[in-house]
Amino acid sequence: MSVTFAEKLRRLPDYEAGLPSADASERYGVAEITKLASNESPYPPHPDVVEAVTRAAGGVNRYPDPAAKVLRRRLAERHETDPARIAVGNGSCEILLAAAEALCEPGAEIVYAWPAFSIYPHLPALTGAREIRVPLAEGDVHDLDAMHAEITAATQLLIVCNPNNPTGTHIPAAEVGAFMERVPKHVIVILDEAYVDFQTNDDPDASADLLADFPNLVCLRTFSKSSGLAGLRVGYALCSTQFRAAVDAVRQPFSVNALAQAAATEALRHSDDVAERVERTIVERVTVEEGVRELGLDTPDSQANFSWIALGDRDEQGIIDGLGSRGVIVRGGTSLGGPGHIRVTYGHRAENERFLAALAEVL
Repeated sequence: MSVTFAEKLRRLPDYEAGLPSADASERYGVAEITKLASNESPYPPHPDVVEAVTRAAGGVNRYPDPAAKVLRRRLAERHETDPARIAVGNGSCEILLAAAEALCEPGAEIVYAWPAFSIYPHLPALTGAREIRVPLAEGDVHDLDAMHAEITAATQLLIVCNPNNPTGTHIPAAEVGAFMERVPKHVIVILDEAYVDFQTNDDPDASADLLADFPNLVCLRTFSKSSGLAGLRVGYALCSTQFRAAVDAVRQPFSVNALAQAAATEALRHSDDVAERVERTIVERVTVEEGVRELGLDTPDSQANFSWIALGDRDEQGIIDGLGSRGVIVRGGTSLGGPGHIRVTYGHRAENERFLAALAEVL
């Protein structure tokens, strides 16, 4: 008799990460790779953050604090809230997965827009809940009216990726607030804000201000992007105490390692560094968007650290391989739910110029 694995494994989609530089170099035979495929920051963390990690490394023979008390206290001070209203996780992905496990089971419903963050299809697959994908509206933005129309008594979880990955579009906080007024209290709405620091529609704290009026709202954030800590995997949720207790109950202990806790805690002391990193990214965003449009391609006005570029009737894989053979790695739209597109992360100026030059040659 052979081993029988859980049926949910057959339902799970593959998560396709950006091609690592070493693999890209081998595949395309190019020594120098410009990786613009994973929405990472091209700028390293503040030197004090690196020093904090180095200090913490000396104590990795001990388990980390399972409650991440120091980090949660610093986050609470930053957001002027109670530490009990903050959940931390191994990246914001862990909190998403834990939320689905804590809230959903067969018969429940999960509503999200599509295309959006490619981890979302994993949530119904893991829990047996019914997924409801709502197409984006014109301009590649969330259609909140259409999402609201899909809510039923069985809806447990509704996710709004804002700014949206992979399209880069953003809904102002006032519109989110008006939407929350219509959402039934039994539905948890996760506002997935991995890129919120890069948007210029609102103050980044505008959405968090909605939490006082809507206990069923969760603001999900990460240190991976604007803080430059993608390699350490630490995210957090601003939420109700009930939500935090629920996600903590279903996750493994010690999920946020000691180095990640030390780095994130120190990063919170350097808001000026984050602001500078964001400002440099926005400058590069203008450069890339203008360059892409000069080449005759369409892209929405991005409010993130990447552009979503429509290729028209051009061959998506051909464009990706053409860029790869010139040492530039981007993400294809097919794996992200939007065939006929590429998503390109903003790098340093020289990296962005290399991308635009390579794209011009390929076109």
